[in-house]
Amino acid sequence: MIVNKSTVPVGTAARVREVVARASSHPFAVVSNPEFLKEGAALEDFLKPDRVVIGTDDPRVEALMRELYEPFVRTGNPVLVMDHASAELTKYASNAMLAARISFMNEMANLCDRLGGDVRMVRMGVGTDSRIGASFLFPGIGYGGSCFPKDVKALIRMGATAGLDMTLVRAVDGVNEAQKLVLLPRLREFLGTLAGKVVALWGLAFKPRTDDFREAPALALMQALLKEGATVRAYDPKAMAAAREVLGDRVTFTARSYDAVEGADALVVATEWNEFREPDFQRIRERMRRPAVFDGRNIYNPQTLKELGFHYEGIGRR
Repeated sequence: MIVNKSTVPVGTAARVREVVARASSHPFAVVSNPEFLKEGAALEDFLKPDRVVIGTDDPRVEALMRELYEPFVRTGNPVLVMDHASAELTKYASNAMLAARISFMNEMANLCDRLGGDVRMVRMGVGTDSRIGASFLFPGIGYGGSCFPKDVKALIRMGATAGLDMTLVRAVDGVNEAQKLVLLPRLREFLGTLAGKVVALWGLAFKPRTDDFREAPALALMQALLKEGATVRAYDPKAMAAAREVLGDRVTFTARSYDAVEGADALVVATEWNEFREPDFQRIRERMRRPAVFDGRNIYNPQTLKELGFHYEGIGRR
């Protein structure tokens, strides 16, 4: 058995079968078995999968795959057997659906900013609907990483190849690209100009508990800030080495989070690391040139920061 765990375009199992068949006369089978692992929680997701997807049309292969996964699905989580194309497409569809929830909530947050609502209240009102659920409804400055951006764009390309305009999926991608820079005009409005200003950035990885800087919203924001003449001082618990490879010495990377805010005109929170959730705001205010927080992940209480003398802006929480 050749078991393909990778996220691959639809039709890959058939191509692998053709290539191997040309190279060997030994009996073999190709299985599509997409993974659904979250970065930062991959081991837990593998040991306790919420479902297992197996793409095969061979009953013998199905029996062997069920035997392999038996220790991990003892609690009754489903093993779904389907054709190769459906199994390969399931991974793309799953990631696109999750990305769509994020982009939808980001649009609702932007609308809250215009109409005066609080997206936290809207999220709870929507998420407590049993038909919808609360997961992946947290607004922010967009998604990144190695999966969602790549898989959403791949689904758009697959649709185009098949002669289908993936209108909704394209919109999800477009909303996310715009959301990465949603704080830029707010910073510009608050500071008057970005040229010569110092912006501190907390968080570089696209999500906590990983050093993955690929397609990170922080990257798009930093590049835009640098283009407009701002000085960027950044800190992340794990992703600074990866960010330094991309940005070099154009950004000042600090050894500690509080060092990043030294002399800063604004602090942007781009990744919701736990260590950023309960900082010493008095210490931060003393170090900043202007006490202003632009909360790209809505991890702070706006009223609390205002009472501490900060200018505060979140996503959908004006």
